Amino acid sequence: MTSTTATAAKPAARKVIITCAVTGAIHTPTMSPALPVTPAEIAAAAIGAAEAGAAILHLHARDPRDGHPTQDPAVFREFLPRIKQATSAVVNLTTGGSPYMSVQERLQPALQCKPEVASLNMGSMNFGLFPMLGRYKEFKHAWEREHLEKSRELVFKNTFADIEYILSSCRDNGTRFEFECYDVSHLYNLAHFLDRKLVEPPLFVQTVFGILGGIGTHPEDLVHMKRTADRLFGKDYAWSVLGAGRSQIPIASMAAAMGGNVRVGLEDSLWIGPGQLAESNAAQVQKIRTVLQGLSLEVASPDEARAMLHLKGGDNVAF
Repeated sequence: MTSTTATAAKPAARKVIITCAVTGAIHTPTMSPALPVTPAEIAAAAIGAAEAGAAILHLHARDPRDGHPTQDPAVFREFLPRIKQATSAVVNLTTGGSPYMSVQERLQPALQCKPEVASLNMGSMNFGLFPMLGRYKEFKHAWEREHLEKSRELVFKNTFADIEYILSSCRDNGTRFEFECYDVSHLYNLAHFLDRKLVEPPLFVQTVFGILGGIGTHPEDLVHMKRTADRLFGKDYAWSVLGAGRSQIPIASMAAAMGGNVRVGLEDSLWIGPGQLAESNAAQVQKIRTVLQGLSLEVASPDEARAMLHLKGGDNVAF
């Protein structure tokens, strides 16, 4: 007598989008030798992150003379074509720039270069960078210490008018947005624009944890943001998470286990372990990729990310 055993079909692994934030306005150039500053360094770092598995590259620019944040589209155009030629990754340009810039200045790279994705901060907030002064004592450029010190009285301005200005200015570009939400109120702000039909689903919601002035990094903070987003947006959004500083990998790991996508990169954290500076953006991408594999999750390719987020495609940009 013989018997046969039915083999159940293997369920498909969930795909997780990795975003890498290559360089940004929070960290100053002298804090880490790995932080890319010049256009050539930013291009190389972005390409390396894409090769390591990042589907989306979130990009700022810096003045190559002293590393000062800049939103000059000419500087962006020095590295964007190199990245496009070398990778198929989705390019995501900042409209946040630096908290010290006007919204008109912050918008220019996304407005002129017409990327597939641009970031958009969803509310005004205190933005405290000054605690870094307790950890770093020497700076190469005069602007760096001032940049951190002035954040004691800094309000990062992102009013309803500012947000609507950015949305309306990019409406004809086909650019979609990474909605950066640093606190629960920012989720409600986004719901307001959804109700007014100024944004369209699927929303790409990037919840941000660990910036002084925004929500903290406790697991209950993560759960609360996810629960609120689920209630406001239902199935009409893709959830992603970034943790600042030493919370980067723990927060990303928790979010991935809860069904989210993840963001890493030297904009958000210079570290890869306790007391250990990351050697590169690619090293952080590889570390979170190892975590995802341990959770039996698969890394989404750039084209899979495009399909998930309903993007216009890499051929429809202005660089």
